Amino acid sequence: MSSDALLERPLASATAPTTAETVAQQITRRPRVGEKIIEGALFLAGMISIFTTVGIVFVLVRDAFDFFAAPDVDVLAFLTGTTWQPQLGQFGIWPLLNATLIVSAIGMALAIPVGLATAIYLSEYASPRVRSIMKPVLEILAGVPTVVFGYFALTFVTPLLRSIFGDEIIKIYNMASAGLVVGILTIPLVASLSEDALHAVPDSLRQAAYGLGATKRETSLKVVVPAALSGITAAVVVAISRAVGETMIVALAAGAGPNFTFNPFDSAETMTGYMVRISGGDLSYGSIDYQSIFAVGLVVFLLTLVLNVVSQRIVRRFREVYE
Repeated sequence: MSSDALLERPLASATAPTTAETVAQQITRRPRVGEKIIEGALFLAGMISIFTTVGIVFVLVRDAFDFFAAPDVDVLAFLTGTTWQPQLGQFGIWPLLNATLIVSAIGMALAIPVGLATAIYLSEYASPRVRSIMKPVLEILAGVPTVVFGYFALTFVTPLLRSIFGDEIIKIYNMASAGLVVGILTIPLVASLSEDALHAVPDSLRQAAYGLGATKRETSLKVVVPAALSGITAAVVVAISRAVGETMIVALAAGAGPNFTFNPFDSAETMTGYMVRISGGDLSYGSIDYQSIFAVGLVVFLLTLVLNVVSQRIVRRFREVYE
């Protein structure tokens, strides 16, 4: 064999496609009808969710604009007023907003420490068997209808508070009992999301802390929790948004009349409670009182939107990336 033939043989074998390459090309060229159908269905589902959200926001903004365009409504008075009496033409949002913030603050004062402590226990202290039992139980608690929580607040928590502080101090309908039950409602949310964030922290960080002589408590609070801070923060903000948007508990237990007060033992109506009362009443569609629920709903929407934006910024600020 000539030297030219020997030089050409490796070149030909190098340029010829291998068996693996041929199989890959055949697989790539094969039509995948099922994959295209699934991809199209997923795309359609995403577009439906987007258009649904856009439609809800459009209706909310449109009807809220009709409310603010009414001659009896002053936008500045709406944003700064402390009296909400639609029958007198007084639309100050602060009595409803103040009650919403107080109920949410009471709920978070209970949900955040209890939920975070539960998450730390499940992630760092509980055995796999205990964790497999407790976490589903917490998630079952999150699935209880909120109307049941509302009646629980009215028939158990309120009588309990009145037996402790006295009937003269605790009103039958009060923000304290509603806030406590809202906190109970959001404990599973804080605990579950925070536990997922803690469980995602690499085990190498724990082993390194133990190797330096840290105890389990020091490792949990000074290593694992700071490493999962972004996820914990997101869980807290989601829980706050859930508390702000809660409806049935506050509608049943907090009160059915606007009241600008900072006393949590008094009755007051939240924004969502007002929306339930007005939408379920005998007011005619298109009246100024009826349209006010869209203005209040717009405030709730903007409040939760701000919370979500802040949450995203905090998550990006404190996110830890591990390899």
